[in-house]
Amino acid sequence: MDSTSSLWLPPAGSTLAGEIDPLFHFILYACTVFFAIVVGGIIYFGWRYRRRRKAGLVDAPTHNTTLELVWTILPTVLLAILFVWGTKSFIRMHVAPKDALEIKATGQKWFWSFDYPNGATTVNELVVPLSKPVKLLLSSKDVIHSFYVPSFRIKMDALPNRYTIAWFQATRTGNYQIFCAEFCGKGHSEMLGTVKVVGDLQYARWLDSSASMGEGLTPEEYGKQLFKAKACYTCHSIDGSKLVGPSLLGKFGANETLKGGEQIVIDENYIRESLLNPKAKVVNGFDPVMPTYQTILKDKQIDALIAYIKSLK
Repeated sequence: MDSTSSLWLPPAGSTLAGEIDPLFHFILYACTVFFAIVVGGIIYFGWRYRRRRKAGLVDAPTHNTTLELVWTILPTVLLAILFVWGTKSFIRMHVAPKDALEIKATGQKWFWSFDYPNGATTVNELVVPLSKPVKLLLSSKDVIHSFYVPSFRIKMDALPNRYTIAWFQATRTGNYQIFCAEFCGKGHSEMLGTVKVVGDLQYARWLDSSASMGEGLTPEEYGKQLFKAKACYTCHSIDGSKLVGPSLLGKFGANETLKGGEQIVIDENYIRESLLNPKAKVVNGFDPVMPTYQTILKDKQIDALIAYIKSLK
């Protein structure tokens, strides 16, 4: 079941698909059958007992005990089956195995960030090992988001000021699309990410490389790497074009007008403040939608991003 797909569902990539897919298809086909019976009955009886001009109208039956028992007992039995089946699947989806790898997933406008046990952080890319349960501790920094991976058959809301839990165990290596399934504002449709499933050895190597990220690079090179890894490019261009936020091309050392008319010079302090407290000084002509990176970026990473922005001349 883990590698199959259908007209309605994408190829399955987790063990949960074996629980969800049969239940989905059972509900789909049962509803299709009952829809055909109800609509077919409406059409038949509408034609059979239609108004006629000639005498000799056919009287409609007023009572049928057998039919009434059938349409009462059969749906009751089906609902009981669905209740037991659905409850069992619901519990399995919401109780993670004890040995699951726990990763913190945070949604904010408009990207996903993931914190790993070794201290590594990624943005819009969740790297997990194959055939090992992964428990996601979900939360939001602003509005309600919804973490949705169709191939894994998981969808769970990420709420501000509280935690929710989702888990999965991937059955195939590869990349799987992450969506936000809760309308969260202007950039909702662009809040995309990827689950990257790799082998155990490759995952161990990735953990080692993520722990030493930035080593052997100049601050500008490390900043350029972070600019892409933290999805800064989704809001700020480096070629002068206007996106959700102002372009960073040639900005360092330039004068900028803030909302309210205040003039400032873009220096190291302004860039640092904009990363940690982005709503403190908003550039005129732009909305205050940038999220804070206060718990995402370390001091070394902030310094590297500053160095990279200074190099964009």
